[in-house]
Amino acid sequence: MEQTRDGTHRTWWLPRAVVRLLDAAEHAETRWAQAARTRQASAAVTEPSSRPRRARDAGGRQTASPERPTASPRPYDKELEGQLYSVLSRKPGTSSRVAGWACAVCRTEPATVLDHCHEHGYVRAPVCQSCNTLERPDHLYNNDIRVANRYTRLFHTDTDDWLRHWHRCPGCRARTTLPLPHLAAWTAHTACGPLRPTHPAPRGRKPCGVLRVSWTGSQNAPRSCLLTVTVDFCPSGEHRILAQVPYREAAERFRIWLAETAPAVAAAAGPDRLDGLPAQSRPVIADTSGKNLELF
Repeated sequence: MEQTRDGTHRTWWLPRAVVRLLDAAEHAETRWAQAARTRQASAAVTEPSSRPRRARDAGGRQTASPERPTASPRPYDKELEGQLYSVLSRKPGTSSRVAGWACAVCRTEPATVLDHCHEHGYVRAPVCQSCNTLERPDHLYNNDIRVANRYTRLFHTDTDDWLRHWHRCPGCRARTTLPLPHLAAWTAHTACGPLRPTHPAPRGRKPCGVLRVSWTGSQNAPRSCLLTVTVDFCPSGEHRILAQVPYREAAERFRIWLAETAPAVAAAAGPDRLDGLPAQSRPVIADTSGKNLELF
């Protein structure tokens, strides 16, 4: 659109094929950038910790570098349960304390960041960079995410571990739900997965396109919150909207699925056990000024 000197507007419309080409190019660029960040994070995490850097003192003897502690990280045992991230992230020494734990999800790598719930503000647990990247929703916009292939692991392969991790937030555990981006991804990937069309492929049939889910409103207004599941990059240009699921229906579907899939996690959850929760929700204050403290 262009505005001329006399105040009139000129508008040009691009052909649909050009729009699809630009959309596909943007999607490919986004996936390439995310893959590059994942490789860098994995390389940093998997660097062997059994070979600490050595520095020579004045007498020529080798000493361990202070940058890489020789002690193995200890298991996380709910030491930070119920604490608010906005408070804990401002305490001095939090970064070094986090580095002393093993990742609470994979339990093999040293923790590097504090994972916390963005809706309720509570700390979940210290996690390694790889697990932190794995659970991060692929946001296109604030209310629009891609449903990546890794959600198969989060909701199928390693379901119990991830559900227990998300329910380390007292707010999510009390309401037997997930944060809205994760609940939206679960709805698209699991509840609406059978609705996804398929196309002929050399070896059987292949799921169509890429799943995407967006929502209107928020979890604070469940009556007006609506999840919309769509398919992008369909070869034939069809199958745009698969389903529209109200928030309350999505939450109820998740409770039923949770009781069937992970009964131990469901038994530890609500419904609506609000004891110990603040009367009003406290916004998360993201503090990235500290070393190794990040948004997720």
